[in-house]
Amino acid sequence: MRLTIVSNYINHHQIPMSDVLYQKLGAEFAFIQTSPMEEDRVKMGWGNEVSAIPYLRRYYEEEERCARLILDSDVVIFGGVEDERYIKPRLNAGKIVIRASERLYREGQWKSISPRGRKKKYEDHTQYADAPVYLLCHGAYVASDFNIVHAYPDKKYIWGYFPAVNTYNLDSLFFRKLHFDRNGSSEVRILWAGRFLKLKHPEYAIKAAKYLERQHISFHLDMVGGGELEEPLKILAADWHLEQRVTFHGFLPPQAVRRFMEEADIFLFTSNYLEGWGAVLNESMNSACAVVAGSGIGAVPFLLKHEQNGLVYKNGHFREFREQVLRLCRDSKLRRQLGTNAYQTIVDEWNPKEAADRLYRFCEGLLRGTVKPEKEGPLSPAPLIAPKEGYAYTRNR
Repeated sequence: MRLTIVSNYINHHQIPMSDVLYQKLGAEFAFIQTSPMEEDRVKMGWGNEVSAIPYLRRYYEEEERCARLILDSDVVIFGGVEDERYIKPRLNAGKIVIRASERLYREGQWKSISPRGRKKKYEDHTQYADAPVYLLCHGAYVASDFNIVHAYPDKKYIWGYFPAVNTYNLDSLFFRKLHFDRNGSSEVRILWAGRFLKLKHPEYAIKAAKYLERQHISFHLDMVGGGELEEPLKILAADWHLEQRVTFHGFLPPQAVRRFMEEADIFLFTSNYLEGWGAVLNESMNSACAVVAGSGIGAVPFLLKHEQNGLVYKNGHFREFREQVLRLCRDSKLRRQLGTNAYQTIVDEWNPKEAADRLYRFCEGLLRGTVKPEKEGPLSPAPLIAPKEGYAYTRNR
């Protein structure tokens, strides 16, 4: 089987699964990158592993070879590229295509009423309803968006991102999470990590810190990242006299962020519906953090079960968020229980090897003409979850 993945660029969220596919398929596997990585992501350390990847092809450097590979491969997975010209020849030839997509209507499904937008969606997606084209849903609300435009009926599957997974002795890992303040009292370590953008609501973390201090909680908040809101957040923390409680670390390479996760008791994931997936959720769960996450984040309904392996608050409800953080700060047993279950979720099911194995089986089935979805987890049928229903789904599944 010759399998090719086409994306805008490869990053450290995609490399681990791609490595497993390369081990399985050797020269029959390729990852085609259609454009150089964005400069700000390179600065964050995402480009360091790329230069030596044996299966990576750069479309902008060897166009003819890559175009032929896309057309001739047995299965092509296409996603993260807005320019349809890369995949149109294969679609027109009626060959197997697996699309991988985040949301169509991230800013609101009301946008589906646009006649121009519907025409584009028909050209790119709806017209292939009966063709051998399948959809991997990078987020819980993707299937609902595509259902609006009648695309890929009964051919939409749960999917996501699969960062590298570390295995730990959990007793040793939780020992690393023990921290003490200057007086020798136990101190809860809280972590927020990402770009400081409006959609990610980093201010929730600072506001929660103020609330925890008023509740006389012994804690320290680490803020890892940077962006347009960095200075306003620092000013806010200073105005509230939180300098001893909050530390801003700036952008750090992925390995350093993981070390912070390994030592954190609680991880805060505060993005809204504009967060298509959110791989920091995979990574923080793998690090056995007790996670508090917003229901609008694409990864949350797939990865988190409320009260079982994390806590989920309704998108935009800050008071609910801060009460969940306070609850975790006061309950070390609950932190450990949620962190342990979160770790097992990633190690047992949402990891690069498991994803690659499932994808390989799925592709083999497509070539035999028999689609065999998984019963649950990656590559199981994607449920239709409208954004407004996300919270109830997460709580009750």
